[in-house]
This record gives sequence, structure tokens and C-alpha cells, in this order.
Amino acid sequence: MTEAIGGQFIENRTFEELSPGDAASLSHTVTQRDIDLFATVTGDVNPAHVDPAYAATDMFHHIIIQGMWGAGLISAVLGTELPGPGTIYLGQDLRFTHPVSIGDTITATVTVREKKPAKGDVVLDCVCTNQTGQTVIAGNAFVRAPTSKIRVKRVRLPDVRVLRHDRMQAMMARAAAGAAIPTAAVYPVDAASLLAALDGAKAGLIVPILIGPAARIQAVAHDVGADIGGLRLIDVADAADAAARGVALVRSGEAGLLMKGDLHTSDLMHAVVAADTGLRTACRISHVYLMDVPDYPRPLLVTDAAINIAPDLMDKAGIVQNAIDLAHAIGIAQPRVAILAAVETINDRMQSTLHAAALCKMADRGQITGALLDGPLAFDNAINEAASAEKGIVSPVAGRADILLVPDLEAGNMLAKQLTFMAGAEAAGLVLGARVPIILTSRADSAATRLASCALAVLMARAGMTA
Repeated sequence: MTEAIGGQFIENRTFEELSPGDAASLSHTVTQRDIDLFATVTGDVNPAHVDPAYAATDMFHHIIIQGMWGAGLISAVLGTELPGPGTIYLGQDLRFTHPVSIGDTITATVTVREKKPAKGDVVLDCVCTNQTGQTVIAGNAFVRAPTSKIRVKRVRLPDVRVLRHDRMQAMMARAAAGAAIPTAAVYPVDAASLLAALDGAKAGLIVPILIGPAARIQAVAHDVGADIGGLRLIDVADAADAAARGVALVRSGEAGLLMKGDLHTSDLMHAVVAADTGLRTACRISHVYLMDVPDYPRPLLVTDAAINIAPDLMDKAGIVQNAIDLAHAIGIAQPRVAILAAVETINDRMQSTLHAAALCKMADRGQITGALLDGPLAFDNAINEAASAEKGIVSPVAGRADILLVPDLEAGNMLAKQLTFMAGAEAAGLVLGARVPIILTSRADSAATRLASCALAVLMARAGMTA
């Protein structure tokens, strides 16, 4: 007995078993992921294929989809259904009769038209239709049918992921559209931090002011083949003095951003929080990661993963308000804030759940503004609607969070790095709550993360925020 399409086994039809009029079909809904996979396999980065904005108005894009999924589906039917395993594909004659777009569901149907006993060849009519029944491909396929019966277990295909970061690219393009902002780059004495500043300048985001031991910075520039002759270079001997000088440039108005180089975060933040000479405001100082997670449908902010080790309730109120303000700056009018814990119910032995309940009430009373808050929520219930529905959680936030407020720094740091290194997320990191945005990245961050952090800081600075 032949298994149904998509069953556990696939079984062929030999030449003798085939009769004119026999037919089989397969269907597939076309997605942008399909186009990305095609481009990845072939190396074809024609914007008509891989740029949705360009492709939407380009007929050639539709033809490419027809060729990929129309002809590909026909081949799949022939190889797995009719005649099935053992079939030799000799050729095809196809005509593309109607455009195919992303979102269309294409059904490929092959029908035996003629058998040629001399060599066991078969001619099949091939038709592909869309979800409305309109023919998009029509033609013939020529195969040599198998002569021996074959029944094999269907191979389970690997789960192939496509990592797109369109949201981050859009943010960077928006940031590059305006004037570059003078930026105090503190202690860029290694290749990564110096190149981050120079890449930001090359992208039109910042105008770096390099602060640190001039000889070391010049030596690094020489090693990486960079020309820093046109940049302001302030010769300062050690990291602490460089941090103090960078903060002073911000206070004097000579710099609109502060950028961490190859020094400890504590050394930079010591200068930032200094009582009389620092950059403190009435806001709580905190860190936010903006993350573009490929499998998540919206930007995701994670806070705090770098500054506040074990925040208390009022600390968290300030941390979440900073993240809400950042969300507004990047165009999220009413962000959904999920306050994370290990469970979704209040437990007096789990402080994170008590904090979550209190923060939600503070939002109800106007102590936290500009967002929808809910918690406690476990991570799965915060970002996955099916998981929240399974738990019976009724909430405008559950499953659709824009901001994740973590219980403490350790949880936030692990979560952000897991999203980056295991989920393929691209991130931008900033310190908020000082007079200007502070570009704060770690040694393990990629060049893309460092550049995205520059872009995010620029957008905040232009928005006139005290980040």
C-alpha cells in the first residue's frame, strides 16, 4: 500500500504500473526564507532576488520564484510520488504563464500522458497553479520510469535556519542619513575598539575623538592599515585619565557621545558617575541590548545585562523606564514589557515575582509610563504566544514582548549572549541614564554589533534624549 504524501515511507510506481491519466501533486507556500536559501546555495545576490523592497516591483523576481519552486516542486513530485524513487529525469519543457509572489501557495501536479515502452520513458503533463487556481506554469516533463519496485523510509530533512537582520540594517541606514556626531572614543588601544570607531566614521555615524596614549593608538592604526591622520588624537597616558578626559569633552559640549574602548567597564563608569565631574542625571544608569533575533517578529530589548548587578525594586523601575524611552526613540510607540521570572505566579520566596507585581502596579499608578507592563512571566510565555496560550495567560504582553526586564545582571547577560551566539541575533548595546548615550560593547562582540551600537546611540542623540 502506497503511503500518503508526506507519510513515513515513499514508494514508486514502476513503468508497468503506470497508466495514462495517473496524477500526483505537491504544494508549497513561497516565503522570503525560500529566496534567501536559494541565494545562499547559488551565491546569487542579485537584488531582484534577495531585496524584498526591490523585488516587489521587479518581474524577474517573480520568474525566479517560478523557476525555483515551480520547477523544483515538479521535480519533487516526479522523484517522490509519480513515478517516484528510481526515476531518471530526462528533461522538461515549461512555460511561465503568470507571476508568482512571496506568499503564494503553489501546487504542482504531474499527469501521465504517454508511455514509450522501448526504453521505459514516460511523458507527463505538468501544471503549477496558485492558491486561486490560476495556472502559473505549464509544460511537459520527460522521465525514464523505474523498472523495480522501491519502498524506502522518507528522509527527514534538516531544519535549515536563515539569519536575516533586516531590522538592524534599517536602523543603521536611518542613522547614517543624518549628520555624524562627535564621539569621545575612550582608550581605543586595541584593533577591535579602534576599528569600531573608524568603522563608525566610515559609515557616516560618528566623528571619533581618539583619547589615550598616542603612540599606542598610532601603532595599532599602523598594524591594521588605518589612516587616523585626519582625526583628533588626545594623548592621555592611562585608561582612568582617558575616561575622565572623555567625560570632560562631553560636559564641555565637544562630544555628543561616549564610546568605550579597551578598558574595563568599571573604569569608564567610575568617571561617568563621579559626583561633581561626571555625567549623571536624575535617571537610573542602566544598560540595554537592542536585539534583532531572526526568528522573532519584532525588535527585542533586553535589560539590564551589564551595569546593575542585583537591582532592587526602585532600580528596576528606573531600568525599565530607560528601556521604554529607548523603545520610543526607535519607533515603538507603546512597547510591551515582560518582567521575567522563572514562573508566572506570585511566590513570596521568589523576589523577582514580587518585583514584577509591584512594577505592574507602579505602571497602573503612573510611576512608570509609556508602555504596557505584565509579569511575572517566564521567558517562553513572554516571547511565544502558543506557550502563553497553553498556560492560559490572558495578557496584551504575553507572547509579544518588545522589552524583557530580567531579574538581575547574571540572567540578562546570559540571555543576551545566548540570543547572540545560539540564536544568531545581532545586537546593539548602550548605557542609558547619563547625559549622552554611552556606546558600551564587550570584547566578544562582533564588528557588526559595535557598528550597530554606534547607530543606535546616534539615533538617541538626535532624538534629544538624555540617554
